[in-house]
Amino acid sequence: MSTYLQFLDSKRLETTATGMPPPQLHPELYPFQRESVRWALRQGKSALFFDCGLGKTFMQIAWAHAVTRHVDRPVLILAPLAVSLQTRAEGERFNLPVAVVKSRSDVPAGPGVYVTNYERLEKFDAGAFGGVVLDESSILKSYMGKTKRALMEAFRRTPFKLCCTATPAPNDHLELGNHCEFLDVMTSHEMLARWFVNDLETFGTYRLKGHAEISYWDWMASWSRAAATPSDLGYSDGGYILPDLTVTPVLVDVDLSLDRAAGQLFRMPEMSATAIHKERRRTADARARAVAELIAAEPDESWLVWVDTNYEAAALRPLVPGVVEVSGSDTLKTKEQRLLGFSHGEIGTLMTKPKIAGFGLNWQHCARVAFLGPTFSYESYYQAVRRVWRFGQARPVQVYVAMAPTERHVYDIMRSKAAGHIAMQQGMRGAMRRAQAESSPMKTYTPNRTAEPPSWLA
Repeated sequence: MSTYLQFLDSKRLETTATGMPPPQLHPELYPFQRESVRWALRQGKSALFFDCGLGKTFMQIAWAHAVTRHVDRPVLILAPLAVSLQTRAEGERFNLPVAVVKSRSDVPAGPGVYVTNYERLEKFDAGAFGGVVLDESSILKSYMGKTKRALMEAFRRTPFKLCCTATPAPNDHLELGNHCEFLDVMTSHEMLARWFVNDLETFGTYRLKGHAEISYWDWMASWSRAAATPSDLGYSDGGYILPDLTVTPVLVDVDLSLDRAAGQLFRMPEMSATAIHKERRRTADARARAVAELIAAEPDESWLVWVDTNYEAAALRPLVPGVVEVSGSDTLKTKEQRLLGFSHGEIGTLMTKPKIAGFGLNWQHCARVAFLGPTFSYESYYQAVRRVWRFGQARPVQVYVAMAPTERHVYDIMRSKAAGHIAMQQGMRGAMRRAQAESSPMKTYTPNRTAEPPSWLA
């Protein structure tokens, strides 16, 4: 019997805290923020999956200042492009200094909190830092991505780590696996082997085992905290109520008789990537005209326009006077200047791609968003909308998605993924409620009945 109990005990998973006793934290942290930072400091290596506008920047700065005092070494915050200056401004607001740096020569020895862009990671000596914060840590999403591998290797021996992002992409379990691997909790391979099965219907995807769902989310809660609102953590939602969001599909007229297959009355594109991109090229001009008309109808509004391709940007550019584009070919300095120009209200209409500016930036001054076409990536769409529709936005937000009838199925698929996102949030929030912030959420096996093992086991 004792051997069998030892076997059961060996199956129990708990994440061991490796952090520090939390010091007195900044008095302006809200109670849910303060308790989350205290928990993250005790853990040492953890993730805060908090929705946009819940104050992740303030929390990560407070965490970084506590760590740098504890280890007497500098702490580095890595952030998306143009977010470094926002981070510095947030630190100044609360008298928690954060210096923007561009290379290792900007970081003196001793305590201090510094922030830089992910693009400059290779210019720093990661071993010099006693702690690291990944702002918008969904950059770890790419399983074999260059940036993900560089981050894993650079901070493998860093004693304090914090990942901050909105709730990760729905059903993107590889992203969650990359987070737990970066935080030295478990390798992503082991996570998949324990709780998932390979979904044979869709190549390269994994499905959570039905009987393992509660165990999986409880394990997640042992090294991460997730919240869409403060009430997810047991606190009041006062001051954290989002304004209305209206999403309007804008269908454009296109000639469906062109390039139709033999025997067909109308063009019916296939679902392959090649066919979809070919269709998007056909309809780019019509979609650009529709978006230009929306902008012209409300010229006094700030507009944020998202494109996925260069040809979409080229189609819209001549139709919207004064539009400022941020493209991948721009220098880092130009990108930062234009993104900050929009933040400060100096630019009325900004056009860019979600992969360039879809994470981290706060644009609550804008309440008009237009997508020059639907996308299969719900995460990309969600994050792009959340640059504007976030806590702190004072006005109802209008979102428009321009599309041809032949592209409606892409939009429908994107919207259907929202259900997966909600389900994942519910699973994580349920685990948070079970977690009891002050202790491990993992339930210990405590047998209360005596049972004899079967004869064949003896």
